[in-house]
Amino acid sequence: MKTKIQHFDAIVIGAGFSGLYMLHRLREDGLSVRVFEAGKGVGGTWFWNRYPGARCDSESVYYNYTFSEELYKEWTWTSRYPEQPEILRYLNFVADKFDLRSDIQFNIRVQSAHYDEKNNRWTINLDDHTNVTAKYFITGVGCLSAANVPNFKGIESFKGEWYHTGHWPRNKVVDFKGKRVGIIGTGSSGVQAIPVIAEQAGHLTVFQRTPQYSAPARNHLYDPEYIRKTKANFKEIKKQMRESTGGQPVVPPTQSALEVNPIERNKIYEDNWKNGGLGLFGAFTDLTIDERANKTVAEFIRTKISEIVHDSEVAKKLMPYYYYGTKRPIIDTNYYETYNRENVSLVDVKNDSIESITPNGLKTINNEYELDVIVFATGYDGMTGPLMKIDIKGKDGISLKEKWDGGAQTRTYLGIANAGFPNMFMITGPESPSVLSNMPVSIEQHVEWIADCIQFLRTKEIDVIEANVDAENEWSQHCREVAEATLFIKTDSWYTGANIKGKPRGFQIYLGGVGAYRKKCDEIATNGYEGFVLTSNAVH
Repeated sequence: MKTKIQHFDAIVIGAGFSGLYMLHRLREDGLSVRVFEAGKGVGGTWFWNRYPGARCDSESVYYNYTFSEELYKEWTWTSRYPEQPEILRYLNFVADKFDLRSDIQFNIRVQSAHYDEKNNRWTINLDDHTNVTAKYFITGVGCLSAANVPNFKGIESFKGEWYHTGHWPRNKVVDFKGKRVGIIGTGSSGVQAIPVIAEQAGHLTVFQRTPQYSAPARNHLYDPEYIRKTKANFKEIKKQMRESTGGQPVVPPTQSALEVNPIERNKIYEDNWKNGGLGLFGAFTDLTIDERANKTVAEFIRTKISEIVHDSEVAKKLMPYYYYGTKRPIIDTNYYETYNRENVSLVDVKNDSIESITPNGLKTINNEYELDVIVFATGYDGMTGPLMKIDIKGKDGISLKEKWDGGAQTRTYLGIANAGFPNMFMITGPESPSVLSNMPVSIEQHVEWIADCIQFLRTKEIDVIEANVDAENEWSQHCREVAEATLFIKTDSWYTGANIKGKPRGFQIYLGGVGAYRKKCDEIATNGYEGFVLTSNAVH
């Protein structure tokens, strides 16, 4: 018996921050929507990332939805930087409040999405061998959801347990007590996990690929009066976040690091260090555009490392050598202090590279390490990776992977749409502000823009919307020009694809700021969706 194919107005992939709000908004607008989620529950990134120490690096009172003042005031965060379990509870609270689960199908993966030009619909193939169709295809897969597990020689022979921070066991407590643990990678997830694992492990060996600039988080429980004032100031906070550069309601700097004398400059850095968080990143106007300015903050952090870490040789290994901020800025809790513990050792794999995983541990060129547990904190195939994992084909059977082949030539229009892929929208796709912003702010902007666009199409009885090739090329060129005026492109990072073997290099994030980006998107919508080709009365 042939299975009946279900038809929807819109299909959304992912039930994290993006997918939940997209579902709510489209459903409120009267569309039939189905969300497909690979996990067993809502949460997206925060469903999968359950590693020890996992927490957000945006302050919790700003790391939430602002589309509903009622929602904002109903939920109360416990601390400045929320841990993964609390963020997951928040997203479950949202799903329950708006009764979203009824339109989400869990434990299912989208294998392919192909555009049917004859019927102007997307056919979505699922891993349970069923198909659905939709007029609009929307991806909310996240920028950092494709875990990068390096293909180390011998990994299949390892007799112990190994885990990736991005795919931590959901129904199992990983016990490090008394064990010999090795962790590979010192990016954000590694920096968060290392101090927590060190407190439990018999011995922890950190295999550092690249040293990191990190500042203390100074996390603390919230005072009830602070929460009260924040909730009372909801409208102003929302306005400030949406008009800001990074999606945070902070006062932007007005001074160059080179305009102030060294004593005053160092005091500003010291105040930000004591306050905690990402304040150093925004201390001056020119830290990411002027090499001399950047050197001042880099030297400040390197000095802090030498003061905190007792062993001078270990401190030297921990000192970064590239431009500050051009890799993901990191905040931590006792990261550098952890290297003063007797049960922690550091291996610099730049100078003693990993040769293979062995049955009993790990082998570098010069040494062998016996390990009971290996943790891969090796990051993700960022930005394009999550989309590349799905077989997405647009007009003429051209795949998104083929369109983006070359990496540095990845092209989108606004990070939302692609020429050749009608009626497809990406939430925080490549060439949007995405990960270099407070993500919920960027997500809300995209969801609201996409929902307004779909309402416009329905009202005007427009069947198809597709990005214009020239507009796409102009936007991509603009993104490159903005990036080339900064120091970001001068450092190998996952921003540039350098962490993935064989991935072509290219900077795929818009650096013009959240507020400027919002204005540009609004301007395009006001001008009748300038840069898009709109088609009515399509052939059926």
